[in-house]
Parts: sequence; structure tokens; C-alpha cells
Amino acid sequence: MAGTVNNPFQHIVEPLDPENPDKQFYNLSKLGDPRYDRLPFSIRVLLESAVRNCDGFLVKQTDVESILNWKQTQTKSVEVPFRPARVILQDFTGVPAVVDFAAMRDAVMKLGGNPEKINPVCPADLVIDHSIQVDFNRKSDSLQKNQDLEFDRNKERFQFLKWGSKAFRNMRIIPPGSGIVHQVNLEYLARVVFNQDGYYYPDSLVGTDSHTTMIDGLGVLGWGVGGIEAEAVMLGQPISMVLPEVVGYKLHGIPDKLITSTDIVLTVTKHLRQVGVVGKFVEFFGPGVAQLSIADRATIANMCPEYGATAAFFPVDDVSIGYLEQTGRDAEKLDYITKYLKAVAMYRDYNNVSQDPDFTQVVGLDLSTVVPCCSGPKRPQDRIAVSEMKSDFETCLGAKQGFKGFHIAPDRHAAAIPFQYNDKEYTLSHGSVVIAAITSCTNTSNPSVMLGAGLLAKKAIQCGLSVKPYIKTSLSPGSGVVTYYLKESGVMDYLFQLGFEVVGYGCMTCIGNSGPIPEPVVEAITQGDLVAAGVLSGNRNFEGRVHPNTRANYLASPPLVIAYAIAGTVRIDFEKEPIAINSEGREIFLRDIWPTREEIQAVEREFVIPSMFKEVYEKIESVNERWNSLVAPADKLYTWDPNSTYIKSPPFFDGLTMELPPPKSIQDAYVLLNFGDSVTTDHISPAGNIACKSPAARYLTSRGLKPRHFNSYGSRRGNDAVMARGTFANIRLFNKFLNKQGPHTLHLPTDETLDVFDAAERYQQAGHPLLILAGKEYGSGSSRDWAAKGPFLLGIKAVLAESYERIHRSNLVGMGVIPLEYLPGDTADSLGLTGRERYTVVIPVELTPRLIVDVKLDTGKTFRVRMRFDTDVELAYFHHGGILNYMIRKMSEK
Repeated sequence: MAGTVNNPFQHIVEPLDPENPDKQFYNLSKLGDPRYDRLPFSIRVLLESAVRNCDGFLVKQTDVESILNWKQTQTKSVEVPFRPARVILQDFTGVPAVVDFAAMRDAVMKLGGNPEKINPVCPADLVIDHSIQVDFNRKSDSLQKNQDLEFDRNKERFQFLKWGSKAFRNMRIIPPGSGIVHQVNLEYLARVVFNQDGYYYPDSLVGTDSHTTMIDGLGVLGWGVGGIEAEAVMLGQPISMVLPEVVGYKLHGIPDKLITSTDIVLTVTKHLRQVGVVGKFVEFFGPGVAQLSIADRATIANMCPEYGATAAFFPVDDVSIGYLEQTGRDAEKLDYITKYLKAVAMYRDYNNVSQDPDFTQVVGLDLSTVVPCCSGPKRPQDRIAVSEMKSDFETCLGAKQGFKGFHIAPDRHAAAIPFQYNDKEYTLSHGSVVIAAITSCTNTSNPSVMLGAGLLAKKAIQCGLSVKPYIKTSLSPGSGVVTYYLKESGVMDYLFQLGFEVVGYGCMTCIGNSGPIPEPVVEAITQGDLVAAGVLSGNRNFEGRVHPNTRANYLASPPLVIAYAIAGTVRIDFEKEPIAINSEGREIFLRDIWPTREEIQAVEREFVIPSMFKEVYEKIESVNERWNSLVAPADKLYTWDPNSTYIKSPPFFDGLTMELPPPKSIQDAYVLLNFGDSVTTDHISPAGNIACKSPAARYLTSRGLKPRHFNSYGSRRGNDAVMARGTFANIRLFNKFLNKQGPHTLHLPTDETLDVFDAAERYQQAGHPLLILAGKEYGSGSSRDWAAKGPFLLGIKAVLAESYERIHRSNLVGMGVIPLEYLPGDTADSLGLTGRERYTVVIPVELTPRLIVDVKLDTGKTFRVRMRFDTDVELAYFHHGGILNYMIRKMSEK
């Protein structure tokens, strides 16, 4: 990672400090090429990696030239390699990665190779943050109870991860109860500049979570990839990527004093969705950037997947260095970070127009135009001004079923269902808030919005306001630092009084680990067919994600989460209606309790200090006593337990030989599922709780488990038998074959309606290959390797869609599933496809990137589609049957 033998660019290596000649760097300024100073700062990071790793094989001089010539190559689908400095994982995606590593060691051993070659060659950090859920809330011991349950449910997984941390070099595990991966990355793991093996070079990374982009806010280039791709990087392979276009996003103006970073990011998200930035880098510039803290920038970068870009980059500036100092990084590091980045022209002054590079396109935002807003009810890009929330929700109620519609009959809009809770009567109606969660690294990493929520809570309590007891309230910070400054500033008690006590350190409600809501509430929602609401400070609100009983879910800033919890409904216009009437009969408006930016900043300056970060992070790897007491085996090869329902050796490498099989056409495939637009990885990948009547539940029951021990799909990602059965098991899955929501499909030979897994199993037993038909944006959402592994295990050979989300397409390639794309102007409808046909995909022996091939139907019709193997490296993976097979054969070579 720190330079290669026989590098043709060795002549530009020099010491950063002449008095310390052993510490060197590749001085890109010495390339003597005027094109360098015009490159976007994000592209300069790609260039530095190519120069430093140039070996004439994995990285060639022509690759360096392609990147230097970005202004001409950016629109020509030029393939370049990129070797990130490190990899970051969370436990849901990390467990299957470690399972794959363990299985790959077994496979290499069987092929006669050295299994210890299967080992991370770059630093890999895994943060356990996805396992905890909100089982308990509104009690002083909720945190302890939730953490105890987390360990009880996941002990076997945690033992396996602890084995991995010992068995593999370069792998560090951050124990449960420490925080959320992206916040820990921002506050602790980020190097900004590496100082390793005698070289300085930019920190960069890929992560097995789409919100890895959060680190871009600190000037560290990073983005989410599939677990499969991340494993290849860990094994020393570069990522093969198409050199991206870079959209310059100019920020100017000063935000209103009542605006939060959440309002800004939701505005940016909607704008960039309209611009269209899928597959592109976005790089922020302009004087408005200097107005934003690193936490503000990180919030904007975090939601990069929601506006569809690959990365959302904020180059390092003085504010970045100030943040590193605030978070307890030592002075020596700050010194070499600053010197290095200035030496290679990667240090930014946002007020200096002469530093502005060339961009593919420039768009922008006047920060003074941003208004308080939320997003929903089903997608993060559907921004709504807070002043329009009431009218927008009421329009959605009656609108046709869709992203902005629930199709509720007009005579049911005023439905009100009474219910008893704790011996008192309450009423639920459409828009009633039943979940209010301050959650997700998107916002809990930002002291301004967290302290803003605390100050709002303080004022609300002082005005005599409260939150109804049946509303499931929670606070799940992204690190222990948040709890520290909330307590020190004196606002934690007020949050607790409103029901927002700390329930855990992890993603929790944001990823659907919201836990149960009170049964009387569920019964009232069901009885009235009510569109109940969840309000959360997260980054995703896709239907079915937050909770099965909240059909409307809104993303909002932490202060607004509390405001809607107090109001008890989203059908309120805060500008015209009081948020509540207190015990004295006085109308209290939101403006009466909303803190100003100046109030928040004053508290932040006093209480968010370096010593807090140092104290929390100095003991982060040893503070969890239950983790410390876990006993894990020390063997280099994992001993699989055949009785385990959590960890199982996967069948991906069964029958693998050193010989390469020739590519084969797909003959007479049936369509397993027929989709429309925007099928997300939440729809595809197993997630959330395991339904009692599902194929996965039947499997676990057959292994002797009771429903209370099923746990979640996420916790069982290390067991392919559970995950295959949970693929396409989302209750909100809309399959055109059935024309309704549910995890079912038609078994076409018999016309029976079956669970998706059961239908796939029948097809496989009969030897029939399978296909999926889809519309636009297939696979949007979080990067989930099981969204590709699951379909592979169901026997799906190809997906035919109008377009793909970037990470999911690469994951399909990584598993050997062919991503096919309709040619421009073609769709399933325009071609008259019903999905009941049988499909033959003609695959020639000689393949090239983005090849157009024939699809023949049993009806006699033929049409053409594009194979979305975008690079030669992706074609190599396909020939090997996937990226992991490729790596096993490579590592087994004598």
C-alpha cells in the first residue's frame, strides 16, 4: 500500500521534512503536468493512489495517464484501478465477510494452496453496531437491558468475530456498545493522511455500508461497496472503477439562524436527485462550505447514497484540522497532515476562487434559501417543508398507492380509534406518531443538532409539555462522546423526562431495529387500517424498513423528532397551530421552544472538548467487559459447528476446481419475480425480524428453535440457509405477477402462489434457471452483499432491468449473476413482456465490456440487451463464477 517495487514514478519520491529523510511521499507536484492543478481534489486522490501503486500489472502507467487526462476521459467510460488505503465494515456485513474469509481458507487448503494467504493486506476495522435493537425504552435501565439482550442473542456471532480478530492479521474489532461505524470512523478511526511503511499518503477507504461516504465530509475519500468487493480489496486487489464525472456543488450564502444541518442535507438530497448524479462524484466548493462545521459536512456526505452519487467530497481545509484537534488527535499528526496535503495541493481554501478546479458540471445552493423540512413518507429524496407537512400528508392519504400515496378512501380520512394504554384512554388517527427516534450517525455525530434537541427538550419541560406514553421514544447515540456532552451540558435530564433516554449505542431504529411497539397501539392501527407515522433522525425511510406498523416514515432533525413526538401527529402546521396546550391551558408554539443557532453554538463551544473524545476512545477496545470475557478459539482454520444456526460454511465454493469453465448461455429461464421501478435492497435482502410463518422460520423451527429465539435476519447473515430463505421476504414486496404486496410469487408451471423461496426451490429441483424482470433503479438502498448472494442461491442467473444502483450491480457481478439492461427506449412494457415467457440469453464465448446480446423468448420474439459488465476485470470475475472464486484460484496458484 505504501509504494511498489520498480515503480516508474520513483523519481518524484522525496522526504516531507528534509531533516527526516526516512519519511517520504510521492510529490505529485513534481510530475510537472499542468493538468494536475485543474483536477478535482477527489480525482487527485485517485491519481496519487495510481502513482504510488504503479507496478505495470495491476496499475499501469496508462492508468495514471487516464486519470491525469480526466477532463477528456471522464465521459468515455475509461476503466481505472483504485487501491483504497483501508476497509471498514459493520457487523451485519462484516460477519458474512469473515465467514467468506474462513471458507476461502478452507477452499485454498483443498486446492493445495496456503490458507494463510487469505488474510487482509490493508487495515480493516469492523465496528459492531447493527445488532442492538430497542426492546426497552423509557426506563432508566433500558440501555443495560438492551445491551444484555444484544449479547444473549448474538453471543455465537460475537465469538466468531473475536476468533476472526485473532486469526486474521490487520483486522481490528470495535466491540458492541461503542457506537455507530461511521461516527466512530469520523471521530476516531480516520487517519486523513497515512504515515505507514516510511510513506505519507492520503487516507481513503471503501466500506461494506453505503453510508461509508460520511467520511468524505472530513476530506477522506470513501464510498460503499458490496461485501464481496470489500473482501477483494482486503486481499490486495484494486477496485476497478469507471473514471467518474465530478459534479461541482457550489455552496454560498449564510443559513438562517433557525436552520439545522438536517434541513440543508434534505434540501441538497432532493436537488441532486433532480440533477442526476448516479455513478458520479460530487465535490463541494464555494464560500458557503466554510460556513459549515465538519459535522455539518459529514451529515451531507452521509446521505450521498440518497442522492445517488458515488462520493460526496469535501476537501480538507482549516476547519477539518480544527475538527481533528477538537476530537483529540495529537499535534504531531496534525502537523504532518497539514504539511503533506499542502505539499501535494490537496489542502483547500474555500474562499480562494483560484483553487476551484475544473468540474464536469456545476450546480449550487444558496444556503439562505433553506427552510426547515422533513422527507417522506416513503423515500429520503421526497423533501417537504415543515410548513407543508400537514397538507402534504393529507394529500398522500387519498392519493393513489405509490411513493406519495396510501389510497385511503376519503370517508376514512378522519378515522379515530380509541384504545387503552396503562389504564388511560387515548385515540389514534391517520398521521399519529407512534415511533419517535433520535437515531443514526447521520445526525447523532453532529453536536449542533444533538444539543439543539437537548435545548428544545429543556424549554419544552419548562413550558410544561410532555410526550404521550404510548409513543415509542428513543435516543441511540453514535458514540459515547454524545452522552458525555449531553450530560455535561445539563440537557440529558430533560431529554429523559420526555422519554428520550439512551437505549443503546448503534444504528437501531434507522436500520429497522426499532423493536416492538405496544400491543394496544398495534391493535388500534390494525383495526382502523391507520397510516401511523414514525419520525426519525435517520437516512432511510423506505416502506417496511422502520417498522411494519408505520406506513408513513419521515426523516427529520433531532429537534423536529422531539417536536413531532410532543405534538403526537404529523398532521400539524407548526406555524399556525400550537404544538401542545400545557397543564395551565396555555398554547405553546414550536417557535416558543426552538433554540437558535447562537444558543446551540455557545453550549457546543463550552462542552464539546478534546478531553471527552480522548477519554472515550482511549478505552474503546477494552471497556466492554462482556466482550472481554468472550472465549474464542485460536486456530487459523475455523472449526464449523454443524449445529450452529448462526455461523455456517457457505456453499459458494463447493466443487471449485483450478480449471476455468467456459461461459454458457442461459437456456429457457423462467421469471421468478416481475418488478416495477425502485426495488430496493430492503426488498431483496433479508432484513428485520423473521416472520413466524416464513420459510426461514420453518427452517429454524426444524432446527429446534422457538420463535423467541429466531432473532433478526441481520444477526443470521453468517448462515446461508436462513438468508436464502429470507431473500425477497419483505412484506412490502410488490410483484406484478400477483399485483399486490407480499413475499410471494407465481410458480409458473403450476400457476400456484408460493413463498418466493419455495417457488425457487421447486424450479431448482426441476433444473430450471431463473431470471428477474425489473424497472428503473433496481437495487437502490443500502449496500448489502446478501442482496446478491441470496438471489444467487435461489438459482437466479440474470436480472433484466432498465437501470441499476451502482453498488448492487457490482455485487451481482461479484456473485456471477449477470446484470442485463434494456437498450435505450426499451422497457418490459414496450417489448410486450409479461414475465410468463421463457427466456434464453445468448452468451458468446468472446466477451467484451458492455456487450449487446440477444434474448430469445419461447414465443419466437427476439430482442437485444446490454450485459452490464462494465470493465475487463468484471468480465474476469464473471468467467471465474464471481470475484471470490477468482481470488481463491489466484491464491491457490503454485
